[in-house]
Amino acid sequence: MKRISYQLIIGTILLILGVLLLLRAAGIYDTGELLIYAPSLIVLFAIIALIKSGFRSVSGPLILIVIFGTIQLVILGHASPDVILPVIIIAVGLGFIFNRIRRPSIRERVTDKVEMMAVLGGVESRNSSKSFRGGEMLAILGGAELDLRDAQVDDPPAEIQVFTLFGGTGIRVPEGWNVRMTVLPVLGGAEDERRRPGAAGEGADKEGYGQPDLIVSGFVAFGGVSVKD
Repeated sequence: MKRISYQLIIGTILLILGVLLLLRAAGIYDTGELLIYAPSLIVLFAIIALIKSGFRSVSGPLILIVIFGTIQLVILGHASPDVILPVIIIAVGLGFIFNRIRRPSIRERVTDKVEMMAVLGGVESRNSSKSFRGGEMLAILGGAELDLRDAQVDDPPAEIQVFTLFGGTGIRVPEGWNVRMTVLPVLGGAEDERRRPGAAGEGADKEGYGQPDLIVSGFVAFGGVSVKD
């Protein structure tokens, strides 16, 4: 069964919020009572992200759960607004400590598909699969770095979907790979920073846009996505 992507989850949340706001602005339906549960959508996203990561990336989702869970309780009148700032400070502090204790410098992987998530922190991974197919990279207020220099694609193209918000995503590829960038930047950037950005593998046309070895797609806002060798 195909796994649910981060982009689908985030897109669904934004769609729900957008529809509720539009209905309210157009006077069709007063969605005020529904909008007060908006923080719960962030909590739900964090829980799903925690499960999707196999509980390997804990601190970022846990911080979101604690902060937005507290905000939801305040909105519903079950907690005082005075607790929000202390909870945020405590959650972020614990996140820094947890990242320092738990996170290894670089994670070694030999899997055909990758799933990387960096929320309020950073993650680095090296993949040496000989049949790499792609995966997902999520960076929100954090950075994700993937090293594919020892990887191979036996059935091109592989595709990596990225979602970067107030963060950075970096991908290192072997020399000679033909990489196609289809990332949508909004007040951000997506760039192939290799010395020969038009470098292509066999079968590529003169502009380097033939059969790609890797497609990098997705969305970036207030951040950057880069490809290097």
